[in-house]
Amino acid sequence: MERLNMVVALVVLLGLAGNSAGAVYKVGDSAGWTTMGNVNYGLWASKETFAAGDTFVFTYNKNFHNLLEVSKADYQSCNAASPIATYTTGNDSIVLKSTGAHYFLCGFPGHCAAGQKVVINAKKTSSAAPSMAPAPSAPMAPAPSSGAESGNATGTPAPTPNANGASSTGFSVGFGIVSLLASLCF
Repeated sequence: MERLNMVVALVVLLGLAGNSAGAVYKVGDSAGWTTMGNVNYGLWASKETFAAGDTFVFTYNKNFHNLLEVSKADYQSCNAASPIATYTTGNDSIVLKSTGAHYFLCGFPGHCAAGQKVVINAKKTSSAAPSMAPAPSAPMAPAPSSGAESGNATGTPAPTPNANGASSTGFSVGFGIVSLLASLCF
């Protein structure tokens, strides 16, 4: 019976570890978030399947760019006047908390019209690490500072994405927990 309890604990912990990290993507790959080099952010986004729980790293020169999360209507019209959140660190990390379309653009004059905007469509929960727990259904909650309401938020420093764009943190944590519990059980 004790061994069964340990196995149940193992399965629960593995499920929790699996929910702890999604994939990490650098928006625009090596170009980053810029107007230089004619980066096609729509093409970039179309090459991946994104999920709730994934992290998106926007790197840019904060003297020439920023990052605004906006509504669909503001995205379509390149309107930067009333963003949902504003990020200005030059290395902003956004974790999508929900499925669906999330709209981002640069609020500097002319940049959105020049193509510095992206729709990130999270289609499902993250599959970067296996999970048996249901995904949270909370709305997207970016990590701006308390100034978000005034449009003067700063983003959270970004984690470093892996070369293939996917994070392996959840797998590593889960594997470590499984190994530890297996050694205790058997």
